[in-house]
Amino acid sequence: MKRRNFLKKTILYPAAVSATALASSLTARSSAFAQKKKYRWRLALGVPRTLPIWGPGIERFAKLVKELTDSALNIRVYGAGELVPAMETFDAVRSQKIEMGHSAAYYWQGKIPASPFFTAVPFNTGALETLAWLQAGGGQELYEELMQPHGVVALACGATPAQMAGWFNKRIETQEDLKGLKIRIAGFANRIYKAAGASPVLVPGGEVFTSLSTGVIDAAEWVGPYHDYTIGLHKAAKYYYGPGWQEQGPLLELMINKKAWESLPKPFQNAIRVAANDTTLWMLNEFNAKNAEYLQKIRMSSKLEILRLPDSILTLLKQLSSEIMQEVAARDPMAEKVRSSLLAFQKNYQDCYSVTKLSSH
Repeated sequence: MKRRNFLKKTILYPAAVSATALASSLTARSSAFAQKKKYRWRLALGVPRTLPIWGPGIERFAKLVKELTDSALNIRVYGAGELVPAMETFDAVRSQKIEMGHSAAYYWQGKIPASPFFTAVPFNTGALETLAWLQAGGGQELYEELMQPHGVVALACGATPAQMAGWFNKRIETQEDLKGLKIRIAGFANRIYKAAGASPVLVPGGEVFTSLSTGVIDAAEWVGPYHDYTIGLHKAAKYYYGPGWQEQGPLLELMINKKAWESLPKPFQNAIRVAANDTTLWMLNEFNAKNAEYLQKIRMSSKLEILRLPDSILTLLKQLSSEIMQEVAARDPMAEKVRSSLLAFQKNYQDCYSVTKLSSH
């Protein structure tokens, strides 16, 4: 009996101590947050606040930060155009006009040549690979080095799975069909299409449907079946092409003014990091589920054709992609540094993946 009581005490006592310590720690944390300065921040989106998954995802991010900081850090989310135009979120954060912005890094390639590497690299393998590089392969350190001269801290915050090549109002069968094609597209793909003879343009997300349906542009790449259906692109084009060679899993970007970031206590910074990681996983899951559902809706509700880009076009675009990556790296030392890091990581990652992945059933 004594032995049994002894065992009970030795087993249960540490658990009780652990629970007491945890409760004490949480109480101390709550007390610490309660005594902290209250922060009221503004976050501007690069898309309408009502855009499914993206807008609600960032509203959810702000709510989680508020909860993790016991309401000490409140972030109000504004849609594109409510505070600043869609394509000016980076400048607004950099100039301290607002504390935070959310968009995609490749929109800033005119100012920062290496920025598209932190969104999507054409013919890459997807978001999980890029996230692995960011969080465990040295990518985040390079991200910080890239943004430091601009007074911005950037974190991955959201992602999509592989996208579609886009919506077209003409068939694409040979390179001649690309000549003069007015296509809405961003990032490195914008330059690749231009090298192929097209006339790429950058239209904000909120204007894609109108531009395509009125003939201002001939084609548009947006996200994938769910978003594309939601904004009505299936009503504005004849052909829906895959695969999304240009974005096999792009990341979205949370921008924070560096001075504002440094004004935050460490626990608040950690809350933002945790919420950003959670948002990325949440968005990926939402997009994967919704894309599968809405591709079927597109098949059933429209007369458009869902096609695959010819292999000859994909081969051409891949060759041009390689040339442009090299060109960007040759002109910008930071781009070369980022590119070299990503390529080295990918080599080992993809070698491992080729061995572990079940390629056939």
